[in-house]
Amino acid sequence: MDAATGPQTADQHSHLVQPQAMDWQRTRFPGCEAKTLLFDRSTGLMTALMRFAPGAVLPDHEHVGIEQSYVIEGALVDKEGPAKGIACKAGEFIWREAGSRHAAWCPEGALILAIFQVPNKFFEADGRVVDASGQDWDEAWGHTAAQRARRA
Repeated sequence: MDAATGPQTADQHSHLVQPQAMDWQRTRFPGCEAKTLLFDRSTGLMTALMRFAPGAVLPDHEHVGIEQSYVIEGALVDKEGPAKGIACKAGEFIWREAGSRHAAWCPEGALILAIFQVPNKFFEADGRVVDASGQDWDEAWGHTAAQRARRA
């Protein structure tokens, strides 16, 4: 598993991550930056701090596995989809079922702790389905247990 661990990692069981010492990484979505706290390439499990500038949008995407988000600052609002208008504000928690699809935005900006079982599928205007980095989703993540279970 990948994570930015500090000197206090103990016998491969406990992994201290120090986000304050990490740089924010730009994503391909304007106004969205991340600090990846945990990432398991074999399963797709990821925990990240996500920082959104005012007005930043996460375009049309599907949660392949359960997604959990705790809003530390600002608000995360469903811009499109079945839950359009629902707002998760600072101090609130929202989780989304596998297979849920929407677009989200942060009208005033936000800081969010996000946990993904499997990376989201993003639907491009040209019909491609990609992950957050722009890679073909099936090629990058079709191997995950959550995806195999959905096919069964």
